[in-house]
Amino acid sequence: MHRYKLTIEYDGTGYAGWQKQDDQPTVQGELEKAALQFCGQPVSIVGAGRTDAGVHATAQVAHIDLPREMDPFRVMQGLNYYLFNCIDTAGKTSQNHRNRISVINAQSVTEEFHARFTATKRHYLYRIINRRSRLSLESNRAWLIMESLDTAQMQKAADILVGTHDFSSFRDTMCQAKSPIKTLEKLEVRRHGEEIRVTTCARSFLHHQVRIMVGTLALAGKWRWTLADVQKSLDAKDRKAGGPTCPPEGLYLTGVEY
Repeated sequence: MHRYKLTIEYDGTGYAGWQKQDDQPTVQGELEKAALQFCGQPVSIVGAGRTDAGVHATAQVAHIDLPREMDPFRVMQGLNYYLFNCIDTAGKTSQNHRNRISVINAQSVTEEFHARFTATKRHYLYRIINRRSRLSLESNRAWLIMESLDTAQMQKAADILVGTHDFSSFRDTMCQAKSPIKTLEKLEVRRHGEEIRVTTCARSFLHHQVRIMVGTLALAGKWRWTLADVQKSLDAKDRKAGGPTCPPEGLYLTGVEY
C-alpha cells in the first residue's frame, strides 16, 4: 500500500461532521465514496480532526492508503473529479451540487505518517460578525452577535485560559477524552472592522472546547462575566460552571502541524 497526505478544505454546512455515519452525509463519507470510484476498491481515509456538524475547514489533513503508487497530483485530481461528479447506480455522471469538499494538495508520505496520531499542533479560527444587521453572504459562515463586544476584555479573558489546565468546564458532557488536561498554546482575539477573529492552537482539544471557550469570551466581551467569573469557571472543573457552546458555523480548522 502507498500512503498519501491530503490537505482538504470544505464547507461543513449540510454535513453531519467529519466522521463517517451510516445514515447521514459526512465529509469523510463523501471522500471515501470518491476514493472508491477513483481506485476501484474500498479505502479508509483518516483525518487529523473530527470536526462537528456545520464546522468548516480550510486545511484539514488526512491520509489515504492506495493499492498502487501514483503521482500525487493525479491523486488530488482524481479524488476531486469524483467529489464533484456523482456516479449513480446506473453509471451516469451528474454534477453533485451539494458537495462542498475539495482536496487542495496531495503528497506521498511514509507509513510512519499518521494524520491524527503524529500531529503536534492543531489550529482553529472562530469568526464572529459583530453588527446589528443580520447576515446574508456570511450566513452559515460566522456567528452573528448584535450586542457590542469589547475585544480588549475578551483578550484579557482569553489570557486566563492559555497554558496547561484542567478544562473540564470547557468540554462537552459526552467528550470521550481520557483526560481533561490540555495545554492551550494560543488564544488570541483580534477585531477587523465588524469581524472578530478568535485564533487558537494546541496539540489537541476536548470535544467542543473551542466553541465553549469562544462562548465564554463572548460573555466577557458583553461584560456579562467579569475576569473573576472566567477564572472561577476554569477553577470549578465542572461543565455546569462553563460558558455556553457557541454555534458551529463560525468554526474553521485552519491547519495541522507535524
